Amino acid sequence: MINIASPRDIQGMRVVGRMAAETLLLVGEKIAAGMTTEDLDRLVVEDTKRRGAKCAPLNYHGFPKSVCTSINNVVCHGIPTPKAVLADGDIVNVDVTTIFDGYFGDTSATFYIGRPSPDALRVTEVARKCLELGLAEVREGARLGDIGAAIQEYAEANGCGVVRDFVGHGIGKKFHDEPKVSHVGRRGTGARLRAGMLFTIEPMINAGDWRIEVLDDEWTAVTKDGSLSAQFEHTLLVTKDGCEVLTAREQPLRNSEGIASLLG
Repeated sequence: MINIASPRDIQGMRVVGRMAAETLLLVGEKIAAGMTTEDLDRLVVEDTKRRGAKCAPLNYHGFPKSVCTSINNVVCHGIPTPKAVLADGDIVNVDVTTIFDGYFGDTSATFYIGRPSPDALRVTEVARKCLELGLAEVREGARLGDIGAAIQEYAEANGCGVVRDFVGHGIGKKFHDEPKVSHVGRRGTGARLRAGMLFTIEPMINAGDWRIEVLDDEWTAVTKDGSLSAQFEHTLLVTKDGCEVLTAREQPLRNSEGIASLLG
């Protein structure tokens, strides 16, 4: 059963989506070599509390922190720790989910720490483009498979693998709901999209093979071949002729967008 959002739900999601987007902007302003992923967790917690909201990941199915921080070959669900120090050349995905007034807003981006290697630049920019292409497929009457096909076609044409084990998801008053949004697929297949659907698109793109494995902590997913991985995510509302990106940012993310300035 896929829910269709009411006008009240849509407004609630706009508010929480903006909060999550603004917290991620703050991460981009502050993130730097020498910080730990524990520092990032603390930053997100403090900013979220300042807004009168809560962090969704904390204690969700036992997850021990308030944000996911995934460095280099970590695909997703990296657990913040004072032992993980960001270093020049790293890439790190920071995944923020905010709860406000009962609604969930979910967004993530991959940040460059210092100067990226050619491989880090390639996989990160492919992941960014994959999200853009997935969003471009969304409109009433399209099919879920169209989203996955657009992402898979672009990633594989650029020598990257698309993770199958984790998918986008319905969202609203639940963190994870129907529909499941695969980032691989065939055009013309899957459920038809209807105006009022709420879900995330969040492709996880590996520089090598798509396969992953989960570490002994039962959370941290890494690439099986050790290659780099990058991800970008937005929460969206399906509309008659496209989509409204509810976690859209009002300005570029520092240390993520504006690649020319990084390569200087």
